Amino acid sequence: MQAPEPQREHQWLQRLVGEWTFEVEMSMGPDQPPTTSRGRESVRSLGGLWTIGEGSGETPDGGAHKSIMTLGYDPHSQRFVGTFISSMMAYLWPYQGTLDAAEQVLTLDSEGPGFTDQGAMARYQDIIEFISDDHRTLSSQFLGPDGQWVSFMKAHYRRQR
Repeated sequence: MQAPEPQREHQWLQRLVGEWTFEVEMSMGPDQPPTTSRGRESVRSLGGLWTIGEGSGETPDGGAHKSIMTLGYDPHSQRFVGTFISSMMAYLWPYQGTLDAAEQVLTLDSEGPGFTDQGAMARYQDIIEFISDDHRTLSSQFLGPDGQWVSFMKAHYRRQR
């Protein structure tokens, strides 16, 4: 079987490849102050079709964590696909997403354990936005019971040269 040729969407993902540092601000609830932490991410390409991002950083309580994000594009479904795992949780987050018309914002939809009701599943979005080639953000939000998206995390990634 012949390997598929990377498409425009695969090429967009290659913008993620490189060494990054990040600073993240998180809100763990309306009655708690936001927390900040820092870390690093190394993103590599797998055959020009996938990216694999390996992150490490500090937790709000001063501990350490590691994460892996995989992203690709499925020409059959015409959707971006991927996964996210972290040493801070025992859940594999599956992604399906779309790129905006300006090709600057990738919105990844997922479903996972609820933020407010620990026994229920909830809808989430991770949103990657390129501010420039060397600066991107990752924002996370969940769909609240009132049908409104609630932001709880925003990270700024800066490419290291």
